[in-house]
Amino acid sequence: MNSEDILKKYGKKIDKEIRTEEVDTRNFSREFLQFKKDLMPSFSRFERWANSLGNIVKIAPSKKDYDKIQKNVATAHLNATPSQVMTLGILAFISAFFAGLILSAALYFIEGNFSLLLLFLFVVAGLFLFYYIYTTPTRLANIWRLKASSQMVPCVLYIVAYMKHTSNMERAIAFAAEHLSPPLSLDFRKIFWDVETGRFSTIKESLDFYLESWREHSPEFIESFHLIESSLYEPSEDRRIAVLERALQVILDGVYEKMLKYTRDVRSPLTNLYMLGIVLPTLGLALLPLASTLLGGLLQWYHVFVLFNLIVPFFVFYLTFEILLKRPGGYGETDILELNPLYHEYASRKPYLIAAAICIPLIIIGFIPFIFQYTPVPAWTGLEKDYSFSQIGLGFLGETNLFDFRQTDSGVVGPFGLLATILSLLIPLAIALFFSISYKIKTRELIKARDSSKQLENEFASSLFQLGNRIGDGMPAEIAFARVSESTKGLVTENFFRTVNINIQNMGMSLEQALFNPRRGAIIYYPSALISISMKILVESVKKGSQVAARSLMSISEYIKNIHKINERLRDLLAEIVSDMKSNMTFLAPLLAGVVVGLGSMITLIIGKLNDMMSLGSSADISGLGNLSSITSVFDLAKMIPPYYIEVAVGVYLIEIVFILTGTLVTIDSGEDKLKKTHDTGNNLMIAAGLYLGTALIAVLALSILAVIVLAGVG
Repeated sequence: MNSEDILKKYGKKIDKEIRTEEVDTRNFSREFLQFKKDLMPSFSRFERWANSLGNIVKIAPSKKDYDKIQKNVATAHLNATPSQVMTLGILAFISAFFAGLILSAALYFIEGNFSLLLLFLFVVAGLFLFYYIYTTPTRLANIWRLKASSQMVPCVLYIVAYMKHTSNMERAIAFAAEHLSPPLSLDFRKIFWDVETGRFSTIKESLDFYLESWREHSPEFIESFHLIESSLYEPSEDRRIAVLERALQVILDGVYEKMLKYTRDVRSPLTNLYMLGIVLPTLGLALLPLASTLLGGLLQWYHVFVLFNLIVPFFVFYLTFEILLKRPGGYGETDILELNPLYHEYASRKPYLIAAAICIPLIIIGFIPFIFQYTPVPAWTGLEKDYSFSQIGLGFLGETNLFDFRQTDSGVVGPFGLLATILSLLIPLAIALFFSISYKIKTRELIKARDSSKQLENEFASSLFQLGNRIGDGMPAEIAFARVSESTKGLVTENFFRTVNINIQNMGMSLEQALFNPRRGAIIYYPSALISISMKILVESVKKGSQVAARSLMSISEYIKNIHKINERLRDLLAEIVSDMKSNMTFLAPLLAGVVVGLGSMITLIIGKLNDMMSLGSSADISGLGNLSSITSVFDLAKMIPPYYIEVAVGVYLIEIVFILTGTLVTIDSGEDKLKKTHDTGNNLMIAAGLYLGTALIAVLALSILAVIVLAGVG
């Protein structure tokens, strides 16, 4: 046997032992498309629209817009062209414009009035659609970037840990591509794919081309890879290890510095967002009842819904989108929700059915004023369409009706009654409860599993150091797990190490199966990217020898301590911003909105009382205000927006604000974390809706009773 045969024989044996086979690039396209379909459904929907409607007319954007859209399309891996995106946006605007024009023309032929306001609203809607479609590649690219960049530190850790025992860049990248989660794993697979398809001749060329895409957003990622490459040329082993350690430290320091700058830059925009998007619109609501009467009925309830439930939320969405675009990558949650073994609970539709069964009756109760006024239900049940307070034994509130619909020359208007106003609160409450209940059911077990994993991560550094020490002393890894489980009694890590030990001792599994078996592996009970990374590196390192495994574990232990310090420091920096915005969203905004709608209800009640007194023939002088008839001629109740609609519009507006701001705060704090976003949205909706309902109910009752007492002596 010659030397060449010996090299082939033992080369195959080593490859088999360390399992660093090449990434299978033959199925790359199928895997990539399946990933986008499963994890990024919005990508697929947008691509379908762009590839169908976007091809009707070829509209070429300007050179500047083309380059911008193309860059974002490439980043988000979208199967669309800038021309298709621009065409789709312009077609959406044209469609909205012609829809408004046709509807306005139809109203002109039916009623004789051409509604310029309706046409204007459709033009605004068209502009919003154009902006939303035009910025969709930017938004999707940002989502992709945040997901990918949150995996950069683990990626560098994988490559550094692998190259410490095997100085081979190509196999280290393959190792990272195999063990990372999407989307960064697919980017790394594409590095091999581009070589296989002949786009580049070497892995280094393909890697350098890919790294350039992060030049603007994550230069520390590029610098880390350049250090890793330079380690290949170091003559001594100690120098090589030192350079690899430096590569890991560079990306940790870079992430920390960028997030530090971001926490300073984001403070002022978030304050402006709260003032312009929440405080000012809510205060403006107090003027709506009076403004609608002074404008002679030009301001209708549907204008309030368009303004507060479409235009203002769009403005808030635009501001938050601009804030999120500035968020640097490299920091945030790295877990992929869809890969969690409990994901079926999140994807289930059953929580929505449960929530609907609870909330639909509340919505029906909220619509009782209209059910009594416009349906034959009262006649079927032998009831009247409306009752006065004196008829139900509440004569101290006057002869005002409970629902108080009023007949005018243009038809029935209302409801203006106190009971109708109170019932209107149930509609936004039901909507908020629907999402809150369903989101809590969907995320309940997943959040428990994540909290358990987070607790394990906090204890994992010291336990990992113990494990490395035991293995370094010559103890087999399989036995070391049993020893560490005994020395960590009372900690969460005890359960993890005991599970591994039971799988090895009782189930006869190998170390890799004991950790990663899809049915009984310890990792499925603690779905943490950090723990998974550590254990995968351990499994690979053990095949190189106990000393290599021990050094790897101690290195990872030090890495975990460093990243934990950085995460805690960043959370401290972000805590003030996040807590301020959360308190504004869940406390101040609902409180302010509740008081404002209470004032609106009181104003409506006062004007209604004065109108009733005028209809009874009273012409009394009111001290400081003048003759009653002159007052009622200015403030006509029939031309006022009923507080019923205002309270529904405000409630829905608060729900929209909670959705937008919760998503913003979660993204600022944790990156693109779908689970946390859903869970926090459910909690914040419950708090905001409950506070709004309680404040509005107390304000409406208290101020209405006060108004009745004050006006008691006027008549």
